[in-house]
Amino acid sequence: YIILTDQFPRNMFREDGRAFSTDRAAIAVAKAAIESGVATRPIKDFDAYRKQLQELVFRTHSVMRPVFDKAQADPQRVVFAEGEEEKVLRAAQTIIDEKLAKPILIGRRSVVETRLKRLSLRIKPDEDFELVDPESDRRYKDYWTTYHELLARRGITPDLAKTMVRTKTTVIASLMVHKGDADALICGTVGRYKKHLRDTTEILGIREDLTGACTISALSLPRGTFFIADAYVRPDPTTDEIVETTLLAAEQVKRFGITPKVALVSHSDFGTTDYPSAIKMREAYKKIRAIDPELEIDGEMHADCALSQEIRDIVNPNSTLKGPANLLVMPNLDAANITFNMLKVLGDGISIGPILMGTNKPAHILTPSTTSRGIVNMAAVACVGAQENKASKKA
Repeated sequence: YIILTDQFPRNMFREDGRAFSTDRAAIAVAKAAIESGVATRPIKDFDAYRKQLQELVFRTHSVMRPVFDKAQADPQRVVFAEGEEEKVLRAAQTIIDEKLAKPILIGRRSVVETRLKRLSLRIKPDEDFELVDPESDRRYKDYWTTYHELLARRGITPDLAKTMVRTKTTVIASLMVHKGDADALICGTVGRYKKHLRDTTEILGIREDLTGACTISALSLPRGTFFIADAYVRPDPTTDEIVETTLLAAEQVKRFGITPKVALVSHSDFGTTDYPSAIKMREAYKKIRAIDPELEIDGEMHADCALSQEIRDIVNPNSTLKGPANLLVMPNLDAANITFNMLKVLGDGISIGPILMGTNKPAHILTPSTTSRGIVNMAAVACVGAQENKASKKA
């Protein structure tokens, strides 16, 4: 039997932002059908049934499932800088329902409560999630003092620190993670990426073994899931920065339960030109192979060569990469950003990310186009990052 319902809760949305019928309603209808005798084949495992429904609605669910499972095993405190935004509130409802994380929302209490009511969301401040109101938070003095101490040598006066901690929610979220009041942060649903990046990295800092931060973005396409680095941070990375980005990105791919198959992409195809950008990728390949001989990687190569074994066999049958690459490392920000956004539209791609890598503690900067489901996905990624961050400190 196929059971249809025309009840579409306002708080549930598809990956493209449109409303869809939640799995909660479908399960309730299915249970009623079983109890009434209409359904002749009862559902024995409703958890499995829920996952099947989610896979039908969300293309990214299959790639996100390993991350969801890890997040649900040990939910962490994830603070959302733009807690007043409607799509953040909708995402918080789903995150709480699915037990993916423990949300902390930054926003004015009156605004948050009004919007929760208007959106018909069930979650309540102080009961289901922590609400940090910048206008009345008891930690205000502690936070602005800390912020001033961190950035006193970068032009931040006490008066400016007070203003920043009262008005810039990304600064507040970063300070919460820095002070241990939250385990990870998500921001960027409003505003420019570069400004959020500055605020988070100034407060959280970069890992001592790295030269800077970088990103990886995932695209779920009809032919599979592909990862692209770095479309947001490093404009023209050096050879060593390409090496850093590649190794960090490969580890991130593994968190999705996927074996990374890396292509260092270039306009040059295995030595066809000697322009600086081609040499950079060629040298990066040699260094990465020396650092991690087990990583399946090759380059420099054309994008079609990276994605087609048939083409690669013609160009270089001795390539160390087998099958299509799933991690494409670009020579600069222009190439990465253009490729990512072009594939997203022409390839009907659903994005995951951008995932920020390299900060001392987990912080992810999204973009204004990120949907509620995209925020849910990144909350799970942030949660797993926080788990690993804690584990590494204990070790």
